[in-house]
Amino acid sequence: MAGRERGGFAGMDSDKQREIAQRGGRAAHQKGTAHEFTADEARAAGRKGGVSVSRDRDHMSRIGRAGGKSSRASRRGDDLAPASDPSEQPPGGRVENHRPAA
Repeated sequence: MAGRERGGFAGMDSDKQREIAQRGGRAAHQKGTAHEFTADEARAAGRKGGVSVSRDRDHMSRIGRAGGKSSRASRRGDDLAPASDPSEQPPGGRVENHRPAA
């Protein structure tokens, strides 16, 4: 199935998809069948997602490491946060965070 073109909704451009989805949302609200989350439902959904993503220890390790590097660079005033592991560097080396001259 490699190389197969996407048809139907998936093959439309994003503006057309958005237009159709908006029409569906408006119709559901007018009909009274649209679901609106209560604060408790939203809280439970967020908790469920957080529990799910935190099971992936490698992912949690990567985002924690990235946050620590960013925090360290901010405290030191560095324009660059060096990656200690070469696999974490983008192709071609480090990427500079350009700050406007003060």
